[in-house]
Amino acid sequence: MKIFSYILVLIVSLVFSSQSLAGNDDFQNTINQLTTKKLRTKLLVVERIIQNDSPKVEFVLESLLEGKVFYIKSNKKVVYAIKENKEYLAKDLLNGNSFGKFSKRQLKKVGINNRIRQKIKFGLSMLSLTHLDESVRLKAVKNTYKDININVFKRIKVLIKDEKSEKVRDSMLVLMNIYQLNDKDPSIRIKAIKELNGNLEPIVKNKLTKSRDNDPNSEVKLEAKKALNSIDSKIGFFKNLETIFFGVSFGSVLILAAIGLSITFGVMGVINMAHGELIMLGAYTTYVIQLLMPNHIEMSIFVAIPAAFVVSGLVGILIQIGIIRHLHGRPLETLLATFGVSLVLQQVVRSVFSPLNRSVETPEWMSGALEINGILSLTWNRLYIIVFCLIVFAALVMVLKKTSLGLQVRAVSQDRDMARAMGVRSNWVDAMTFGLGSGIAGIAGVALSQLTNVGPNLGQAYIIDSFMVVVFGGVGNLWGTLISGFGLGIINKFMEPWVGAVLAKVLILIFIILFIQKRPRGLFPQKGRSAGD
Repeated sequence: MKIFSYILVLIVSLVFSSQSLAGNDDFQNTINQLTTKKLRTKLLVVERIIQNDSPKVEFVLESLLEGKVFYIKSNKKVVYAIKENKEYLAKDLLNGNSFGKFSKRQLKKVGINNRIRQKIKFGLSMLSLTHLDESVRLKAVKNTYKDININVFKRIKVLIKDEKSEKVRDSMLVLMNIYQLNDKDPSIRIKAIKELNGNLEPIVKNKLTKSRDNDPNSEVKLEAKKALNSIDSKIGFFKNLETIFFGVSFGSVLILAAIGLSITFGVMGVINMAHGELIMLGAYTTYVIQLLMPNHIEMSIFVAIPAAFVVSGLVGILIQIGIIRHLHGRPLETLLATFGVSLVLQQVVRSVFSPLNRSVETPEWMSGALEINGILSLTWNRLYIIVFCLIVFAALVMVLKKTSLGLQVRAVSQDRDMARAMGVRSNWVDAMTFGLGSGIAGIAGVALSQLTNVGPNLGQAYIIDSFMVVVFGGVGNLWGTLISGFGLGIINKFMEPWVGAVLAKVLILIFIILFIQKRPRGLFPQKGRSAGD
């Protein structure tokens, strides 16, 4: 009995192995047809490869996309080839067996055009529909939106029953409804349009526009028109949200750039024209830190933040002790002196780093975007800068409200003479205040380095904006700086699509000039005796 069982198992295994070998032979024959020079025939061969059940289909398609499929000229054998020095190592596409090394003349690359490339990508998407990773399945479904046929529809109809991810299931439903827009039955087309109502995928809007313009049934046209109106309304809403997001992110940069200026301007009454160059020093510090930590880019920004604060802060203290202290009470001379310092700092940077812009690498965790839907996506670097701005603002408020330095800074800003009479060392407070404001400018440079290139003129682009934020919000008032920064950032971004970036800034400047005619001290005027000076 045992002998009979062994014989039966042997027969079954031989049958299956022979079927497998036959299947491999058929697949190999299909692959060998890629040697054809006719692109139409090659497209049909690729379609047959996609429809094959072999586990090697994905590898063959990926190899074609990467340009690693060749055939040996002597025997027309299609192989997978990798370049090694001046020769190519050829391997069997199905089992990986090596055929040895060949020269470039002995091989011919299997060329593909854009149409075949799109077909291969579609085939890979179909294979990815059953991938374990949810994001891969979702991407695969969306990749098939543009090339839907009855086979895809049937495949999705089967897969959707067992799909556990809500996102993937929703995308599959969208795909099925897009296909049903071409159904012969008007009631099915109307039902599909109702299901697609409010969907923000770009292809959905395109398909519904075709239905509205070309469908022979008037009821279908009317339903498509309603759906498009609903989609347009949603698109407008999310576009406005995106503009607000860009405005808030731009405002965050303005706040970081202006908040240090607000402190020094409020406490000392100094118009620091070198403030932009202190921002630039912070950006260059980030660049240098990355040069020193080439293998730790992800962590370099955490080192760059305190380093930029220290570098810009120390330079600020030197400027205050060496120049500004000796020009106290002479605002015009102070303005000219700090303008001269800004030119000196620019020239120093040009001499050390060259006049060319330097790019700072963005850490991987700050790259990419948070996709809300087909219209709205929030870039991670801007999101982090908004959060970073709020953290810096909160930390600065705590320093000024809860520390001895903060108490002395507020005392000097409100009544310098009385503070000195009470024993406050105003010269020391001035130096520390200038250092604090300059250090925050350096931190602003770290943030800017993640959004733009680092160059000697980086600070010049933000000095006027910084002064506008300070004047509009109220000199020396942190909350005024926060509100005016966000406000001006949002207004600027809403105006840009209509009048352009340059004219938008000009109009905002005109608005601020008119505003300070009515409220010379800004939105939130400074309190204390010095406010009336």
